[in-house]
Amino acid sequence: MDSMRKSNSEEQISSSSSPSSDWKERFLLPTFLAGVVGGGAGMVSKHRKVHGLANICATYATNFAIVTACYCGAREFVRASRTGKPDDLLNSAIGGFGSGAILGRLQGGQLGAVRYSVMFAVVGTTVDYATIRVKPALRSYYDSLVNKKDDWLKLPEWSPIQVLDEEALAAKHAREEELYRSVHNLKKES
Repeated sequence: MDSMRKSNSEEQISSSSSPSSDWKERFLLPTFLAGVVGGGAGMVSKHRKVHGLANICATYATNFAIVTACYCGAREFVRASRTGKPDDLLNSAIGGFGSGAILGRLQGGQLGAVRYSVMFAVVGTTVDYATIRVKPALRSYYDSLVNKKDDWLKLPEWSPIQVLDEEALAAKHAREEELYRSVHNLKKES
């Protein structure tokens, strides 16, 4: 019995601290999206005329992706160290503070480390909070789009384009036949 409790507790610890299967969603996807956003920011940058559009877009995309990868890596490291849940905002704050301090120290010395650490902690935690709040709505919207295979396009009642059932289709064919006969009768009479 005692060995069973030890194995269960060891299994819980190892499962919560080991990387789970959704690491792509928490690390790779944000990094990729940040690269795309960085490329878009480079397209509207005031430096695009001086350095060239392709160079500035690539530079912005790379920088955004590096910063996001550092933040996401630090957040996941904190999550694994604390054995916390992926949606714990304290992981985001600590990870943002740590990654901001490291990147800020590289960029601007001790004062840069303090500024960047606070900035990364606030921005990263805010983005993670917004993601947690928006994710259920996006998931339900996605499910509503994907699960309606037969009903993916529903025309309004006032639309001149109508999808007819068998009875309405038979009535339409009967009206067309009658119209066809009446037109041919008029041509014969004239």
